[in-house]
Amino acid sequence: MAASIVLPGEQVPAKHVNLKLGPGLLQLSSETQQQAKSAPVIATRSGVLNHSANKSKWWVEGNSRRYVPAPQESVIGVITGRSGEGWRVDIGSAHPASLDGLAFEGATKRNKPSLKVGSLIYARVSLAHKDMEPELECFDAQTHKADGFGELKDGFVLQCSLQMSRLLLDPKHFLLPLLGSRFPLEAAVGMNGKVWVSTKEIKHTIAIVRCIEAVDPDGGGMDETNVKKFLSKLDI
Repeated sequence: MAASIVLPGEQVPAKHVNLKLGPGLLQLSSETQQQAKSAPVIATRSGVLNHSANKSKWWVEGNSRRYVPAPQESVIGVITGRSGEGWRVDIGSAHPASLDGLAFEGATKRNKPSLKVGSLIYARVSLAHKDMEPELECFDAQTHKADGFGELKDGFVLQCSLQMSRLLLDPKHFLLPLLGSRFPLEAAVGMNGKVWVSTKEIKHTIAIVRCIEAVDPDGGGMDETNVKKFLSKLDI
């Protein structure tokens, strides 16, 4: 993955037939649909410009502490109250998100999930606009199946940097596979800097938390070799 420093207002070479823009980027509006496909993309904040291997996804990695919602990103949130036929959810952004009661696999007006204040959910951002509250859905956009989205029961939630959450979501990152080879675990990672983990033993949960804190670039920035040494000293 290539990376370069960008400043607010700077144009970036983000072009793809299925272009998806993440935090820190904005595609300028055009008069026609044809022009919109080639409309320039600019940075809205300073940071490191990143893109996926096939250059379909682009985003700016900054040192922001507050999560800025972007469409299709997975997040972990806490139900804070009812809102009409749905719920309001705290995802750590400037404004609370809304989650409709029908935004679940198989949900109907008579068959909705029973969520309470304090319930934890794993959801996908379906709408994100600077002038509107973000909206969430608990199913995959393509299949309309849950695919892991929904209420997260039991387990433990920890906070990490936004950069660390992106690292954990990278299939090539070493940490979660390494921990999974040591003991059984379930994990859900939100792009908003929250990680949910569930293990059979408390000591395994503690080991995961300590390893994530150690590897986090905002913390120790520990590499794979040192993590293995660290794990060898723990009673797991």
